[in-house]
Amino acid sequence: MNKAFVREPDATAEFCPRCGSPGEPVDSAALPTYLSEEQRSKLSPPVNFCTSPQCLVAYFDAFERSVLAADLRRPAYPKDPAAPLCACFGLTRADIEQDVAEGVVTRTRAAVAKAKSSAARCAELAADGRSCVAHVQKYYMQCRNGQGPMN
Repeated sequence: MNKAFVREPDATAEFCPRCGSPGEPVDSAALPTYLSEEQRSKLSPPVNFCTSPQCLVAYFDAFERSVLAADLRRPAYPKDPAAPLCACFGLTRADIEQDVAEGVVTRTRAAVAKAKSSAARCAELAADGRSCVAHVQKYYMQCRNGQGPMN
Protein backbone atom coordinates (compact mmCIF):
# COMPACT_ATOMS: atom_id res chain seq x y z
CA MET A 1 0.00 0.00 0.00
CA ASN A 2 1.21 3.47 -0.82
CA LYS A 3 2.24 5.34 2.33
CA ALA A 4 0.71 8.53 0.97
CA PHE A 5 -2.69 7.14 1.90
CA VAL A 6 -1.81 5.82 5.34
CA ARG A 7 -2.35 8.23 8.16
CA GLU A 8 0.30 8.22 10.86
CA PRO A 9 -1.11 8.18 14.40
CA ASP A 10 -1.09 11.48 16.20
CA ALA A 11 1.44 11.57 19.02
CA THR A 12 -0.71 12.82 21.90
CA ALA A 13 1.05 11.33 24.90
CA GLU A 14 4.34 12.44 26.32
CA PHE A 15 6.32 9.73 28.05
CA CYS A 16 7.77 9.89 31.54
CA PRO A 17 11.49 10.62 31.34
CA ARG A 18 12.21 8.19 34.18
CA CYS A 19 10.02 5.12 33.55
CA GLY A 20 8.78 5.59 29.98
CA SER A 21 5.08 5.31 30.89
CA PRO A 22 2.68 7.47 28.90
CA GLY A 23 1.75 10.56 30.85
CA GLU A 24 -1.72 11.92 31.45
CA PRO A 25 -2.00 15.59 30.44
CA VAL A 26 -3.02 17.64 33.47
CA ASP A 27 -5.08 20.79 33.36
CA SER A 28 -3.30 23.67 35.04
CA ALA A 29 -6.10 23.92 37.66
CA ALA A 30 -4.75 20.85 39.51
CA LEU A 31 -1.13 21.97 39.66
CA PRO A 32 -1.37 24.56 42.50
CA THR A 33 -2.78 21.85 44.78
CA TYR A 34 0.35 19.72 44.42
CA LEU A 35 3.12 22.02 43.20
CA SER A 36 4.60 25.21 44.59
CA GLU A 37 4.72 28.28 42.37
CA GLU A 38 8.45 27.71 41.90
CA GLN A 39 7.90 24.09 40.81
CA ARG A 40 5.14 25.14 38.39
CA SER A 41 7.37 27.82 36.85
CA LYS A 42 9.98 25.18 35.94
CA LEU A 43 7.51 23.08 33.91
CA SER A 44 6.23 24.07 30.47
CA PRO A 45 2.69 23.27 29.35
CA PRO A 46 1.44 20.75 28.67
CA VAL A 47 2.32 19.20 32.02
CA ASN A 48 1.80 15.45 32.36
CA PHE A 49 1.22 13.18 35.34
CA CYS A 50 3.08 9.86 35.45
CA THR A 51 0.48 7.30 36.51
CA SER A 52 2.96 4.52 37.28
CA PRO A 53 2.74 3.86 41.05
CA GLN A 54 6.35 2.65 41.16
CA CYS A 55 7.89 5.66 39.38
CA LEU A 56 9.40 8.43 41.48
CA VAL A 57 8.28 11.13 39.02
CA ALA A 58 4.90 12.76 39.57
CA TYR A 59 4.80 15.56 36.96
CA PHE A 60 6.88 16.16 33.86
CA ASP A 61 6.92 18.20 30.68
CA ALA A 62 7.99 17.63 27.07
CA PHE A 63 11.51 18.86 27.90
CA GLU A 64 11.98 16.02 30.40
CA ARG A 65 11.88 18.37 33.37
CA SER A 66 10.12 16.71 36.27
CA VAL A 67 8.91 16.98 39.84
CA LEU A 68 9.31 13.94 42.04
CA ALA A 69 6.39 12.57 44.05
CA ALA A 70 8.42 13.07 47.24
CA ASP A 71 8.52 16.82 46.51
CA LEU A 72 4.77 17.34 46.17
CA ARG A 73 2.94 19.69 48.54
CA ARG A 74 0.59 16.84 49.50
CA PRO A 75 0.45 13.09 48.90
CA ALA A 76 -1.01 11.96 45.59
CA TYR A 77 -2.57 8.64 44.65
CA PRO A 78 -1.20 6.33 43.18
CA LYS A 79 2.26 7.67 44.04
CA ASP A 80 1.48 7.34 47.75
CA PRO A 81 -0.81 4.37 48.47
CA ALA A 82 -1.86 6.00 51.76
CA ALA A 83 -3.15 9.09 49.93
CA PRO A 84 -6.88 9.25 49.29
CA LEU A 85 -8.03 7.68 46.04
CA CYS A 86 -10.66 10.39 46.02
CA ALA A 87 -8.96 13.72 46.56
CA CYS A 88 -12.30 15.56 46.72
CA PHE A 89 -14.00 13.50 49.42
CA GLY A 90 -11.13 11.64 51.10
CA LEU A 91 -11.99 8.01 50.32
CA THR A 92 -8.92 5.89 51.07
CA ARG A 93 -7.85 2.35 50.26
CA ALA A 94 -8.50 1.53 53.94
CA ASP A 95 -12.13 2.66 53.52
CA ILE A 96 -12.58 0.36 50.54
CA GLU A 97 -10.86 -2.51 52.35
CA GLN A 98 -13.22 -1.99 55.29
CA ASP A 99 -16.25 -2.11 52.94
CA VAL A 100 -15.01 -5.40 51.49
CA ALA A 101 -14.24 -6.86 54.93
CA GLU A 102 -17.74 -5.95 56.15
CA GLY A 103 -19.38 -7.22 52.95
CA VAL A 104 -20.88 -3.82 52.13
CA VAL A 105 -20.27 -1.07 49.58
CA THR A 106 -21.44 1.82 51.73
CA ARG A 107 -18.33 4.03 51.69
CA THR A 108 -17.34 3.07 48.17
CA ARG A 109 -20.80 3.70 46.69
CA ALA A 110 -21.15 7.03 48.52
CA ALA A 111 -17.78 8.24 47.25
CA VAL A 112 -18.57 7.22 43.67
CA ALA A 113 -21.93 9.01 43.85
CA LYS A 114 -20.27 12.15 45.22
CA ALA A 115 -17.51 11.95 42.60
CA LYS A 116 -20.17 11.93 39.87
CA SER A 117 -21.95 14.94 41.39
CA SER A 118 -21.44 18.63 40.81
CA ALA A 119 -19.73 18.86 44.23
CA ALA A 120 -16.67 17.02 42.87
CA ARG A 121 -13.70 19.23 42.07
CA CYS A 122 -11.50 16.64 40.38
CA ALA A 123 -9.92 19.12 37.95
CA GLU A 124 -8.55 21.06 40.94
CA LEU A 125 -7.97 18.41 43.60
CA ALA A 126 -7.00 15.17 41.83
CA ALA A 127 -3.29 14.84 41.03
CA ASP A 128 -4.08 13.88 37.44
CA GLY A 129 -7.06 16.25 37.22
CA ARG A 130 -9.47 13.39 36.52
CA SER A 131 -12.30 11.71 38.37
CA CYS A 132 -11.38 9.00 40.86
CA VAL A 133 -14.28 6.73 39.89
CA ALA A 134 -12.17 4.35 37.78
CA HIS A 135 -9.49 4.08 40.50
CA VAL A 136 -12.10 3.47 43.21
CA GLN A 137 -13.97 0.83 41.24
CA LYS A 138 -10.76 -0.93 40.18
CA TYR A 139 -9.41 -1.06 43.73
CA TYR A 140 -12.75 -2.26 45.12
CA MET A 141 -12.84 -5.12 42.61
CA GLN A 142 -9.21 -6.04 43.33
CA CYS A 143 -9.97 -6.28 47.04
CA ARG A 144 -13.21 -8.13 46.45
CA ASN A 145 -11.41 -10.64 44.23
CA GLY A 146 -8.64 -11.13 46.79
CA GLN A 147 -6.04 -9.24 44.75
CA GLY A 148 -5.70 -6.23 47.07
CA PRO A 149 -3.59 -5.90 50.21
CA MET A 150 -6.23 -7.66 52.28
CA ASN A 151 -4.67 -11.04 51.37
